[in-house]
Amino acid sequence: MIRKIKGKIRIQKICSQQMIYFGLVGSLVYWSFVLWSIAMNPWFSFWNNALSDLGAEKANDPWIYNIGLIIASPFVIVFSYYLISISENKMQAGGSLYMGISAIFLALIGVFHGGTRYHSLVTKCFFIQFFLGAIIFGMSTIGCMRIATLVIIILMVLGVFVVWPSVAMVETYYISLIMLFNIFVIMFLSKMNE
Repeated sequence: MIRKIKGKIRIQKICSQQMIYFGLVGSLVYWSFVLWSIAMNPWFSFWNNALSDLGAEKANDPWIYNIGLIIASPFVIVFSYYLISISENKMQAGGSLYMGISAIFLALIGVFHGGTRYHSLVTKCFFIQFFLGAIIFGMSTIGCMRIATLVIIILMVLGVFVVWPSVAMVETYYISLIMLFNIFVIMFLSKMNE
């Protein structure tokens, strides 16, 4: 009986440790659908379009892009759950919760695809929720993660002052910052919580 319980605890710990990668995996899942969608839409240009144009009605097979957003969403939820589970204070837990809520908006971007009434709203809500959560989580963490979060904040602010040639470029820049945050979490927090 005790051996069985210890085995379950070990499996739960291994599964929990793997959840740290889910944020980055979610980003990679999203980008794989973007690349697939671009392959189906040769007219798409990072220099002239928005990424959401790949999911709009004018696109060939818009469901590819939209389903990619919806499929990526649970990965962000699991990542958020992991961050909540390792939180050392209420600020970290609150920031993690904001990131989890952002996943709902990520899925809603796929539901309210480009060209629909609520598309802009859910897209802005996703980015605001995620970055707000990342900042709260990162700034309430001691050490290198706090410094890494400051780097992301500086890059976020600098991005506002760039004259971007297209919406796709802005979106790609800020999605890259989300991926950078995920990488920082893997680098700095996985060692702390082993």
